[in-house]
Amino acid sequence: MTSKIIGASVLLLILVAVAYALAKTNSVVTYTSTLPPQKAIVPTPTSTSTSEAKPKRMFTESFNSAYTVAEAESKTASKSAAWWVSSGAYLFSKNGVGSTIMGSLPADDPWRKTFSISNPLDTDDGYHPQNIFRLVLKSQWLNLEQEAYFKVLDYNLSVSPNRNFSNGLLFFNRYQDAFNLYYTGIRVDGYVTIKKKIGGTYYTLAHKPFVADSVYHRDSNPTLLPQNTWIGLRSEVTTNADQTVSIKLYVDNGRTGNWVLAAEANDDGKSYGGAALLNEGYAGIRTDFMDVEFDDYKIVAQ
Repeated sequence: MTSKIIGASVLLLILVAVAYALAKTNSVVTYTSTLPPQKAIVPTPTSTSTSEAKPKRMFTESFNSAYTVAEAESKTASKSAAWWVSSGAYLFSKNGVGSTIMGSLPADDPWRKTFSISNPLDTDDGYHPQNIFRLVLKSQWLNLEQEAYFKVLDYNLSVSPNRNFSNGLLFFNRYQDAFNLYYTGIRVDGYVTIKKKIGGTYYTLAHKPFVADSVYHRDSNPTLLPQNTWIGLRSEVTTNADQTVSIKLYVDNGRTGNWVLAAEANDDGKSYGGAALLNEGYAGIRTDFMDVEFDDYKIVAQ
């Protein structure tokens, strides 16, 4: 009897132990997070547009190719796709620079003979057509930035009365024809200038000294421009909303990359010979009574 009681007690203890173990295994412990709630991450939308700003229209010439452009009676008669030499006989491109004639033409050169008849005074009997060099770019431009470097190698002391203080290194802007255009540049008397030519008459919009270390004299000091030194010119011409035209001239003296605003003007369409030049026109270069090299000519439409 006693052994049965003991067996039953042992069995009961075993059942209690098994029940406790099962209860502990099936219990669930709940933890409370102490971290702050996290914001939902929303992906940033990305543009699917593939459109890009259109590149600005431009023209560049570094004169790396060897060629010669001869003077022609008109733009259409010029054999160059880009240039029209309207005066000065020749444009040369060689060894990375452009240039006017250097020195004197041979006596038997056709252009020497032509100028000896058509304009012997300004060209020294035809030997120096570069005294009246005019180079026109054959494409047309409205708002533009025009830039080039010039190097004066020699100055021709012609007896012509047209060799005077107003000669210089100049840009054509909005060139309609030889009688209607804007000029920007630097003169042999050391002044920078912005002019408008209407019907063949010049009107000065801006005129101020730039080279002031000496005084111009036709005979004793015929040019204040440095020789054998690169001079950069840059003109900016823009039509404003009120139909006036803003013109700025920058100079880089010595090819340092330091462009200085040398002159600026605003053609109001009233004060300078009448209406402003609002139509697109040609661009280009004018030099007077000098042997000149050119480099890095560039136009960018604005």
